[in-house]
Amino acid sequence: MRAAPPPLAGGTPGPDALRPLLDTVLDALRTGATERGGPLPAGGPDAVAARTATLGAVLPETGTGADEALRTLVRALAEGAADPAHPLCAAHLHTPPLALAAAADLAASALNPSMDSWDQAPAASALEHRVTAALAAEVFPTAPAPDALVTTGGTESNQLALLLARERHGALRTVVGANAHHSFRRAAWLLGLPEPVTVPTPRGTMDPTALADALARTEGPVLVAATAGTTDEGLIDPLPALADVCDAHGAALHVDAAYGGPVLFSRTHRRLLHGLERARTVTVDLHKLGWQPAAAGLLAVREASDLAALDHTADYLNADDDTEAGLPDLLGRSLRTTRRPDVLKTAVTLRALGRDGLGALVDACVERARDLADLVEKTPGLELRARPTLTTVLFRPVDADDETVAAIRRDLLAEGRAVLGRAAADGRLWLKATLLNPHATPGDLAQLITLVEGSTHR
Repeated sequence: MRAAPPPLAGGTPGPDALRPLLDTVLDALRTGATERGGPLPAGGPDAVAARTATLGAVLPETGTGADEALRTLVRALAEGAADPAHPLCAAHLHTPPLALAAAADLAASALNPSMDSWDQAPAASALEHRVTAALAAEVFPTAPAPDALVTTGGTESNQLALLLARERHGALRTVVGANAHHSFRRAAWLLGLPEPVTVPTPRGTMDPTALADALARTEGPVLVAATAGTTDEGLIDPLPALADVCDAHGAALHVDAAYGGPVLFSRTHRRLLHGLERARTVTVDLHKLGWQPAAAGLLAVREASDLAALDHTADYLNADDDTEAGLPDLLGRSLRTTRRPDVLKTAVTLRALGRDGLGALVDACVERARDLADLVEKTPGLELRARPTLTTVLFRPVDADDETVAAIRRDLLAEGRAVLGRAAADGRLWLKATLLNPHATPGDLAQLITLVEGSTHR
């Protein structure tokens, strides 16, 4: 007799099928994290690869069963993870997701709506419409008809911004700061646009006078890409002054606020983003200062009509007569076809925490960055690059050369004791702490300083 197929996650029986599997997953996550015992596995790449190789065949002739497969592989993944929920895992814009957002993401996976036609995602498409409209209004509070698209993150959002600008203006030149994200150069290459003009940023942010000089030398339509939250230092370009320059030269303005955009939720710090609303398009990532599981990106547009350039028809998804009959057309909401309902976890988070709750998380992480900067300044053997603007702190041992700084970071990684990033600034290499964990304590930060000092004195 042929065996029954494995149970499905959806439908009325789905929750009962999921419940024992989730117990297995949660136990394996706990066991793996306990066995790891720190922010990442010790031993470096070779040790991790060797442990993974002991798991056995990837595709055995006879399966091991759901319980064993989940228990073994989830445990191995957790044991070998760089865990952003650990307070000493602070290298990248890699956030620890909120438990409620991860739980919502489970529901999205179980229901598995596909956001490419209404008949595959009736409620999810309606929810996405409401959430993107609300978030677009946060970015452009005075615009009459703003909108936003859900993306996989800053790279896709920045690429879409260039694409929309190209469709508005035809042949287009992009002007970026030296502090800009690498995705702009890749986007220009993918879209067949010229290599972006780069404006020097010797102090870490784009200088309005230097931008004006660059625009005076650049012919044809121009899109200026400013940054609100640089990857290396968390700095914010002077948005009002840059917007003035763009207006004077007839250039369009895009702001990559993938990192800094969620600061809008903070009543205390949202002033840092003054001028953001003057952009034509804005990138925001909620899987950074929004504590969402990846992916949770947005491209907000001041004028919804700009999105008409993405209109596309596939008869099996959005036939003209279906659209005319009132079925919503989803293909113009993304360059992707099949895509997850990533908006669900965001909607749950917005509803559960509200502006005050999200703002408090932003404020807590900014405060932790200031605490770390205070500790560095009080430590005689360490040097602080600058007081933090957002949640990024650059520091290094006094009198150390770049090779020593790089070696300290790699030693801490190999030992599994701390995850710090690296950034070049002022012609030198710095250790980078990106603090996105609102549960981190001053004691955790002091431990980080102690580990760096210990590695320095070896």
